[in-house]
Amino acid sequence: MHLFDLGVFEQQDETARVMREQAGRGQAGKRLRVVAAVMLTLAAGVPSGFAQQPTAAVPDKSASDLPSAPAPILTEPFTLRTSQRDFSQPAARFRGNPINPYRATSVPKASFVNSVRLTDLVKNGKIYLSLSDAIALAIENNYDIAIARYNLDIADTDLLRAHAGASSLRGVSTGVVANTLGGSSSTLTSGGGPGGTNGGSNGEASGSSGLVLSTSGAGPAPMGLDATLTAALQFDRQRSVSTSFYTGGSSTTNTYNFTVDQGFVTGTDFKVAFDNSYASTSNGITLLSPELTSSFKATVTQHLLQGAGIWVNKRFVYQALNDRRITNSSFRQQLLYTVNQIESIYWGLVTSYEDVQAKQHALEQSSKLADDNRKQLEIGTLAPLDVVNSDSAVATDKQALISSQSTLNYQQQIIKQAIARNLNDPALMAAAVIPTDRVSLEELPEETQPIEALVQEAFQQRPELEQAVLQIKNNEITLRGARNALLPTFDVYGYLGGSGIAGSVNPNCNTSYYSTECSSKTSTGYGTAVDHAFNNSAPDKGIGFNISIPLRNRTAQADQARSLIEYRQSELRLEQLYTQIRMQVVNAQFALTNDRAQVMASIAAQDYAQQSLDAEVKKLRLGASTTANVLQQQRNLATAENTLISAQGAYAKDRAGLYQMLASTLKHYGINLNDAATGEIKAAPVVPGLTPAKAGPEPTTVPPASR
Repeated sequence: MHLFDLGVFEQQDETARVMREQAGRGQAGKRLRVVAAVMLTLAAGVPSGFAQQPTAAVPDKSASDLPSAPAPILTEPFTLRTSQRDFSQPAARFRGNPINPYRATSVPKASFVNSVRLTDLVKNGKIYLSLSDAIALAIENNYDIAIARYNLDIADTDLLRAHAGASSLRGVSTGVVANTLGGSSSTLTSGGGPGGTNGGSNGEASGSSGLVLSTSGAGPAPMGLDATLTAALQFDRQRSVSTSFYTGGSSTTNTYNFTVDQGFVTGTDFKVAFDNSYASTSNGITLLSPELTSSFKATVTQHLLQGAGIWVNKRFVYQALNDRRITNSSFRQQLLYTVNQIESIYWGLVTSYEDVQAKQHALEQSSKLADDNRKQLEIGTLAPLDVVNSDSAVATDKQALISSQSTLNYQQQIIKQAIARNLNDPALMAAAVIPTDRVSLEELPEETQPIEALVQEAFQQRPELEQAVLQIKNNEITLRGARNALLPTFDVYGYLGGSGIAGSVNPNCNTSYYSTECSSKTSTGYGTAVDHAFNNSAPDKGIGFNISIPLRNRTAQADQARSLIEYRQSELRLEQLYTQIRMQVVNAQFALTNDRAQVMASIAAQDYAQQSLDAEVKKLRLGASTTANVLQQQRNLATAENTLISAQGAYAKDRAGLYQMLASTLKHYGINLNDAATGEIKAAPVVPGLTPAKAGPEPTTVPPASR
């Protein structure tokens, strides 16, 4: 079965229609019905036993339990992988060589070389970096994304394992990898599915977000779907001392036994045994020497209660498919997190860059004032204390500039480690990073959109909800598996076989024991033995039943009850996710509104401080003011500039944060998931709401040796 044969992604339109019908039927009490509709959608194309309404073991989702919400939009499947191998398919299919299933699989070594895009940006000892380039470089080089990318192939190996009838899944980490330094914290670090990076039962997270998933995989072991060939060959030579008429002499015995065992998803086991032997002896009590025997026996066993049916034997396939979709969703979540982190780092770099420029401007002003004061002191029109005051201001501004330059240097190193894979290149490490983009004050549509519309969009786009719904589907699989394990074991089996014998009369045949048989000259070969085994001349056939009834069944009862309790936990977690996402979106929009107001107020304050300084300087030249007043106005202007820089940085970060809360970053920036999955960005992202940086002198930085 192909990874996406279930046709889940073709059912999104129908799911959306069902959700629109649900939306008009009240608020409290309808959301789990939405989840049920999504679950039925996910089951599209699955054999009928899988898509049926849950049995009594699966909680009933009544109308009174379900709030209104749109169904999460499923993450698109990834048709490309990190390697050219599809790990959901066996190796023999991949290369057409029958020996490949018994060879170790090779995985190409990861690249530790920076992408060509980064190399091309280093020119004349500087990197002129746009936000679009920074995001593209992160997708190509960032270690967090590279590590998460492997999870796509890891999830495929579980699918291959499940198709073979494995008794459990290895599991795959679905937590966001957050090892890159810098950037603000994010709410998208854990999903609504298995979540977390700590290991638990079957590779699932244990205790993440308060969830316990210890019964995952409960139920009878599925049938092994990979046929097994077993051969037993033995060659025996023996000489024994005679102790009676029947014993003694030398003997040669060779056995050639073969067994083929094949399981089927119906709960059926088919086994064929084909046994052969060659025996010769010097003891005259044996009529034939050598004696050739051949026999076969075909046995069919069918589970009737526990382990019976297609669904229970394919449940791990369905769970592995869900886990692969959860992995797709978590990779999209990783992209959302890392892209937002890169934006936060970039705007932090812009803030530091502009802060150095502001500090340089402040130092230039205070230095000019100090020079003017010194000239006035020389001609006797200014008191010495005013010169000391202005010199003190220059020293303070120099210290502030050095501190700001050190911060800028660190921010440049932070963004390099976020967008590069190898920092051992001296030219790269020495290159100054010049951010070329600034955030514009153009109002986003999301800033004025009704909050409920944004919340509904987040409900559709957020990967956590998609993962939570898929995880609940896995919990239902666990519930039904645990319920099947409550049943007794009751199997019916039938067998059909036969045997044949051939050989030559023993030359040491005891005539007193066999009388006329020893004089027979008839001898037959191995072909006669095989023919008699299969011509029904010596048949062996029958039918039987095996039954095993645990008289108290406490273990199965405990597992079934525990799986149901864990399911209830998952229901609560899903409801909690809806509430959390609503509050995150509300907070993100309010923060963006407040940030815009803060930027506008900071612009007005800076303009006022600049005009006040200009006026005070004019007064000083006319003798109507003092140096202390001018210095105070300079401090006011510096404070206003710092406030504006901080406000613009906060606005830029929260603007990107709103896209992340809506999980619409990839759509707005035009980031292709398949390109991100392969690590080869064919088209650079297009980030809206930016404006080029104003032309001006580049700030100086502190050389590393002087820090």
